[in-house]
Amino acid sequence: MAEAYLVDAVRTPVTRRRGDLAQVHPADLGAHVLTALVERTGIDPGAVDDVVMGCVDTIGGQAGDVARTAWLAAGLPSHVPGVTVDRQCGSSQQAVHFAAQAVMSGTADLVVAGGLQNMSAIPISAAMTVGEQFGFPDPVTGSVGFRERYGSVPPSQYRSAQMIAEKWGCSRLDMEQFALQSHRRAARAQDEGRFDREIAPLGSAVRDTCVRRDTSLEAMADLDPLEEGGIVTAAMASQICDGAAALLVAGESAVRDHGLTPRARIHHLSVMGDDPVWMLTAPIPATARALQRTGLSIDDIDLAEVNEAFASVVLAWLKETGADPARVNVNGGGIALGHPLGATGARLMTSLLNELESTGGRYGLQVMCEGGGQANVTIIERL
Repeated sequence: MAEAYLVDAVRTPVTRRRGDLAQVHPADLGAHVLTALVERTGIDPGAVDDVVMGCVDTIGGQAGDVARTAWLAAGLPSHVPGVTVDRQCGSSQQAVHFAAQAVMSGTADLVVAGGLQNMSAIPISAAMTVGEQFGFPDPVTGSVGFRERYGSVPPSQYRSAQMIAEKWGCSRLDMEQFALQSHRRAARAQDEGRFDREIAPLGSAVRDTCVRRDTSLEAMADLDPLEEGGIVTAAMASQICDGAAALLVAGESAVRDHGLTPRARIHHLSVMGDDPVWMLTAPIPATARALQRTGLSIDDIDLAEVNEAFASVVLAWLKETGADPARVNVNGGGIALGHPLGATGARLMTSLLNELESTGGRYGLQVMCEGGGQANVTIIERL
């Protein structure tokens, strides 16, 4: 099978809700990283075969195939099409998968993949609830077939995080310590300039702003649980924020014809489902299958990015995989850096690529839990 290469990757800063990017139209968020990607790589944008971008809650400014709108808003050639992908939190990781699969199949040579999300303008789950004003039922439990199979109580990410904490024996203190570590790692990475290469400033947004440098275990201990009777609090959850990211995926002929220098290749990509009520557990079996298919062990993975939707998700994954915690989310994760839903997959891959180069690692694994009980897994190999 043909190879798919990562040529370059860029992102905006990830800024907190109602922060520096809150007033930026979602299409303009996407346009910014698309423009930066074209400038960094020096490619002829007219040679791009497709633009695939992830986005969740595609209503308002994120509706109408925002990937296409972002490309046009960037002033790039109108003959290049775009498509918007929604695999919930894994949307832009799936965008990279679709781009790589197009290149591997030979049906495309040069594809831009990425994602965008303005959570300040369009609140989380807005698309799930907008139909209520028109009398439409819940988009999941409104389905007769779903209710018959899984019950009438809507799946809840908060409940799932609590269930995972209970099943895998994660105490409140365990999760608070993990959250504190995320903030400390992210702050250290900022101080060391580890994100500088990947960030394209946008207006007053020049660096990630979700990192809480002054947080402490004492401050976390004062927070109330997200659900009555539980131990999961907001301190252990990813932050609502805004951001965008984009990567250039190229095939062998495009690398040759455009004089590109790949930074990594896609070694493996897959997606797997799990119980939708548990919702956030799929990274565990998805990782196991990815390693089995590649013949790699978890010890072969030099760096891993496991999206910090909740601390319990990563802690359970660590326990099941036996991964070295020192190799996982080394520069912090969504708890400290934020989780701009549709953009996070591309943001994580951008950071993973840069950190592999900084540390000299060979293999990087990225996995994310996603709505509906799913997980994308990507393994990249640094070149």
